[in-house]
Amino acid sequence: MDQQLQSVLRYLEDNKLKLVTAESCTAGMIASTLADAPGSGQWLECAFVTYSEEAKMRCLGVKQETIERYNLTSEEVAREMAEGALACTRANVAISDTGVAGPGPGEGGIAPGTICFAWSFEHKGKVATFTETRRFEGDRNEVRKAGTGYALKRIWHYHNEAQGANAA
Repeated sequence: MDQQLQSVLRYLEDNKLKLVTAESCTAGMIASTLADAPGSGQWLECAFVTYSEEAKMRCLGVKQETIERYNLTSEEVAREMAEGALACTRANVAISDTGVAGPGPGEGGIAPGTICFAWSFEHKGKVATFTETRRFEGDRNEVRKAGTGYALKRIWHYHNEAQGANAA
């Protein structure tokens, strides 16, 4: 297990964070990476892999209008995925992603390697969500692996942001 992952796991444990993932582009790789560590049940609640529009809507509550207006690869869809996963579990943090791993462009000409992320945090009945779009280089699996690492390493940053937002 690499040092970055150990640091993320320690952060989850120290802050009593229980995670749910709502993955599309990474196809479960975020949850799988967390589950590589012994004792992963301490910080991993569950995981959704929702590739199709229908699965995103049925399992996570993503709205058809959001998909039609913004595209499947959008921060708006990632936001609804994360917030939907958080709402239907006992987790207090959710990570979601939706994107185009490649090799070709996605719907609407979205460049391969583009991934939209969302991180949602629940604290005292309030939810704070943060989104980003990033582009990664490489083949499909390199993009998925890079997206997984990025999603995990940003937890501490957005958790700190959420604590500030919830304190206000």
